[in-house]
Amino acid sequence: MVPMRMVATDLDGTIVRPDGTVSQRTLKALAACEDAGMDVVFVTGRPPRWMDAIAEMAGHRGLALCGNGAAVLDLADLSVVQSHALDRRAVVDVAERLRGQLPGAAFALETLTGIRCEPGFELRWEAAIDGPRWPLDELLDDDPTVFKVLCKQAGEHARSTEVDVMLARARASLDGVAEPIHSDPLNHMLEISAKGVNKGWALAELAEKRGIAREDVVAFGDMPNDATMLTWAGQGYAMSGGHEEAIRAAGRTAPPCEEDGVAQVLERLLGQ
Repeated sequence: MVPMRMVATDLDGTIVRPDGTVSQRTLKALAACEDAGMDVVFVTGRPPRWMDAIAEMAGHRGLALCGNGAAVLDLADLSVVQSHALDRRAVVDVAERLRGQLPGAAFALETLTGIRCEPGFELRWEAAIDGPRWPLDELLDDDPTVFKVLCKQAGEHARSTEVDVMLARARASLDGVAEPIHSDPLNHMLEISAKGVNKGWALAELAEKRGIAREDVVAFGDMPNDATMLTWAGQGYAMSGGHEEAIRAAGRTAPPCEEDGVAQVLERLLGQ
């Protein structure tokens, strides 16, 4: 058995399949890690409002690092116990910089009370929007706790730029200002966190609080937003078929999610 004290895993595309399920084999492997005294931590780009099913799957125990590390969620009661927000000035600065780089840029704000959208920002699931759409300044009127800014191109410019190109432009424009990333090459959407906030940083902070060294952390992911976590962990595994940025960061690969890749690696590391 390889020494492990913490297992950190992304969700979608890593243990959560395209149909939204997690296999029994994967659940069994994660449970075996917990039974051996390890911390199992979900590290995801999902906002807290999308974690109900995952909390049920996990038996409502443990913590999850949501919003690419910007919100720490207690799965017992789905309460946010810590958040790292962008203040109003940072949100406005991010928007101004990206409007200069991405024609038709439209924004949405992930807040602790839900999502708020500008006109023209299209979500995959429109039912997720509660209430009217307003220009950015009005979305910020009551100083909400914004833990993630979302950016898409709207109108005639929608999907006109590949998301990897969008990310390269955003990284150049927001260097030293905020942390842009994407988690889905097909969604043409950027996710922007506060400066320095990312999955790797959040996982390192949690491990330090638990007294766990990075050498004792195993992490799994498949997209650019997982890269910092995969680089930081003592053993990082990118899913086969994942984004090249994640694969470069990890240096190791696991079989695809559909083949229970995380379970296969954990079974081997546990000596099962």
